[in-house]
Amino acid sequence: LYQHRALELPAGLATGNGRLEATEVDVASKIAGRLREVLPHEGDMVAAGAVVARLDADDLRAQVRAAEAQVEQARKAVEQTQAGMRKSKSDVSLAGKTLKRSEELVNKGFISRNKLDTDLTGMEGAMAGVAEARGRIGEADAAVAAAEAKRDALLVTLADSELKAPISGRVLYRLAEPGEVLAAGGKALTLLDLTDMSMTIYLPTDRAGRVALGSAARIVLDALPEQVIPAHVSFVAPKAQFTPREVETRSEREKLMFRIKVKADPAWLAAH
Repeated sequence: LYQHRALELPAGLATGNGRLEATEVDVASKIAGRLREVLPHEGDMVAAGAVVARLDADDLRAQVRAAEAQVEQARKAVEQTQAGMRKSKSDVSLAGKTLKRSEELVNKGFISRNKLDTDLTGMEGAMAGVAEARGRIGEADAAVAAAEAKRDALLVTLADSELKAPISGRVLYRLAEPGEVLAAGGKALTLLDLTDMSMTIYLPTDRAGRVALGSAARIVLDALPEQVIPAHVSFVAPKAQFTPREVETRSEREKLMFRIKVKADPAWLAAH
């Protein structure tokens, strides 16, 4: 496939007209908020992952501090319940020793059976205290996990207050200015991916049928006719369509055309 408006083409080559277009990527806010700053200007190059805008996040930082305090409080509650568990186990140990001595004394006839029953009840109560302490520890651990989850969610939201470039590219449009309030999904910038450029052309059936995916192509720009851009066919429409108005064909009889997408070589684009 050859992207040049030549009058005479060698056999096996086809030509078409189109516009060389780059992929546009919008940088949008995940959360609602007021823009504090927008760093790049139109025409600037930005790297992938670079912070390009920030939202006012003072309230989120305050919520994060409050959540961290709740986490610390929950952890102290766990320590208290663990201390309660140690005391309950100590009570069980003491009750067990008392019960054992009572059993020996009852067998020797030194004390009544009532004392043994009382000590047995004390042992059962100490065991119940251990079970209760274990339950409180479980609840305290769950409270810590809930507090940490809330804190982590707030940290993620706080991180979302910084808008980062998803790709490396050139700033095409600066869509918002500092002080403006963005809704969730509001756009701040539009980036142009200069390493992902393609041209869409339309060919009639007799020529489109001979074009295969991956076929070599060349793109020649009107502004730089001496510069040939290597490319390849990345898409061939599975069905025909009526010729778009902006595309002129050599014959009025050619009413149905196949859309073909030619993608410029990324390595060439990166080098230039």
